[in-house]
Amino acid sequence: MNNIFFYENTNFFTNFTKFLQSREQTNAEVTKLVSSIIEDVKVNKDFAVIKYTKRFDNIDLNSKGFFYKPIEIKESIDKCSSKDKDAIELSISRILEFHKKQMPSNVNWKDALGIELGWVWKPIDRVGVYVPGGKASYPSSAIMNIAPAKVAGVKDIILASPCADGIYNPLMIYASFSMGIKEILRAGGAQAIAALAFGTESIEKVCKITGPGNEYVAEAKRQVFGKVGIDSVAGPSEVLLICDKNMPEKIAAIDLLAQAEHDENAQSILITDDKEYASRVEKEIENYLKILKRKEVARRSWKQFGAIVIVPDFKKSIEVSNLVAPEHLQLCFENAEKHIKSIKNAGSVFVGYWSPEALGDYITGSNHVLPTNGTAKFSSSLSVFDFMKRVAVTKVNKNGFKKLGPSVVRLADSEGLQAHSLSVSERLKDL
Repeated sequence: MNNIFFYENTNFFTNFTKFLQSREQTNAEVTKLVSSIIEDVKVNKDFAVIKYTKRFDNIDLNSKGFFYKPIEIKESIDKCSSKDKDAIELSISRILEFHKKQMPSNVNWKDALGIELGWVWKPIDRVGVYVPGGKASYPSSAIMNIAPAKVAGVKDIILASPCADGIYNPLMIYASFSMGIKEILRAGGAQAIAALAFGTESIEKVCKITGPGNEYVAEAKRQVFGKVGIDSVAGPSEVLLICDKNMPEKIAAIDLLAQAEHDENAQSILITDDKEYASRVEKEIENYLKILKRKEVARRSWKQFGAIVIVPDFKKSIEVSNLVAPEHLQLCFENAEKHIKSIKNAGSVFVGYWSPEALGDYITGSNHVLPTNGTAKFSSSLSVFDFMKRVAVTKVNKNGFKKLGPSVVRLADSEGLQAHSLSVSERLKDL
């Protein structure tokens, strides 16, 4: 394998960091195209959305309509098998329950001066949820975005998902409808993000946009941020698997490829302390790449961005992991639990043989919308907090004003803000 690194090599950190950065190159053409689409949608609204959806997805919104009609939703639901529906319902129930545990409490107290302080949590008014289509349409992404929004108390949620050539996943419709979503937009890409951010004749503006997408969607979210909120600028999926030779080679291989099959730019990294074991895992990867349905996607991902790191011990593996800050981190080595406290940077951690990341994608309860490209160093998974605002509340009594007022006057005067100073000093005259 070309991308194999040895921790004990002198230039390990330099070379490995350079390798990690190879996925982070900005595509100037994508940036320029997305910018032009956004400006077009801002000016021409529905007309622009119709134009780009026809061009990129071969869907005529003039004839089909912007949103799925009730009869289309019913027909989609009827296409879903009972077993698939049961799986979706189990997933929804577990993910809702997980996010209910995150709900924050309103807080208030009186300080020593009797001043009442605190904050209250309020849901965002209207949210746009983006669910990928095209190469893959994921009902799980619909659930993961809608669940925390619903738990947070968001009343108005619109879902956007492309359906190139009219092809879409009925389970995505079923999952969304089961969670109470009535507005399901059959458009995606940068034009959908722009429409959600600025509004059109048919699409009401939202306050925040969440959900993963391709590079055009990610770039569009980056460009509209500030006009609306976003969860993150998500990149391709990632997994870092740390395991010893007790992990069966076939299982290690397929856990790595479970991310590689997402996207050509996805990244799968194996860290282990045994070079020969790593070689055996690599052979199993090659075997799977002959039979997987998405083998060409997985192959390009593994060959270009996959990597193996050989470490002298597993304490060093955690050091490397914190450098990577992976979206998904799997720990499958002896006494792995003892190292959890040393993990500083990771989107989501899966511990032990029976905890493959794939379970987290669908049903354990934690959210699978996670920070990528090293952003786990400063951000977290999607949660109810992404759909809520914290509003501070202050009530000052006369005694507290008397005690604090003179200091405020001095501070305002020192900053040259006369009106601020007078706002307080004029009240002090009444005491």
